[in-house]
Amino acid sequence: MPRKPTRCRPSPRPLPFTFSPFFRTVAQVASYCKANHQIHESKFHKKSPPNAAGNGIINHTLEEKSEQSEYSDEDCSEVVAQANFAFFDPKPDDFHGVKILLQTYLDNKLWDLSGFVDLILGQTTVGTVVKIEGDEDDGVFSLITALNLGRYKGHKCVMELKEFLLDVGQEKDVKDALRLLLGEEAQNVGLLVSQRVVNLPPQLLPPLYDALFDEISWATEDEPTEELRSSFCFKFFLLISRIYKHKNAGQRKGTRVDIDEAIIYIKPEDEIFHKLSSWSFSFPLHTQHVTTHELRNYRLMGLVMAIEADKVSTFRKELHTLIDEP
Repeated sequence: MPRKPTRCRPSPRPLPFTFSPFFRTVAQVASYCKANHQIHESKFHKKSPPNAAGNGIINHTLEEKSEQSEYSDEDCSEVVAQANFAFFDPKPDDFHGVKILLQTYLDNKLWDLSGFVDLILGQTTVGTVVKIEGDEDDGVFSLITALNLGRYKGHKCVMELKEFLLDVGQEKDVKDALRLLLGEEAQNVGLLVSQRVVNLPPQLLPPLYDALFDEISWATEDEPTEELRSSFCFKFFLLISRIYKHKNAGQRKGTRVDIDEAIIYIKPEDEIFHKLSSWSFSFPLHTQHVTTHELRNYRLMGLVMAIEADKVSTFRKELHTLIDEP
């Protein structure tokens, strides 16, 4: 009997499309108008425990008044849009959509991105893509997966990814810890890849991460061989993400930026990951990005984090709290 994804509780009231001043700014730049959304999430082909009830479909409705963006020259008021977002297993047809999402995953490095996408799409038991249901263009709006760095260590894309991380990691202590995870401990490390369009409704985040971590747990029991089952017994997760860091962060007292203002997290869940991480480091990026008035004192940075797998339950709880809070 196929497993079903963890159900999420429908929101009892309309929630904001974004939930921080910066995230709202970025969303406005990327999308001129806010709109009403009816979100219908479904994930099929997952294995379910015996006697599981339900049909594996998660229904969630988000309604919000559309308003005119300060960045738009057109009158976007009174515009209503509807989108049915659905969760799917990765498949070969998603190649171009996933590749677009990952285009700047390693900054401006020339590497085997196509091979990396192939690895992601070839792992169907763990991983999710979000698309608009019935969309003929088959565009991908979000991707989430976890790849075992030891299992795929012989692939060119993974070797190049490791080389990139060791090049950008400068602090000796952190670099030694990173080298350990990429080398001796690689079989126990999951590279957590989470990429999405900037204005994806945040209400999709908890079920997306719940689905990922549930699938990892199921894979440790359901994969056909012991080797595959053990490849999902992660002890650590390694994340590569992006933040905005204040240009004066870390300076001496008097000009030092308040710690709450020093970093702006492009992905809200990264703040939770960062807090729970065993170690982390940031590095400057070279890819172009949107510059707004609010960001004039910030620089775009890459962020690498290592999180112990036993912190996952804490992360899931805090993510649900973050999204559900007023």
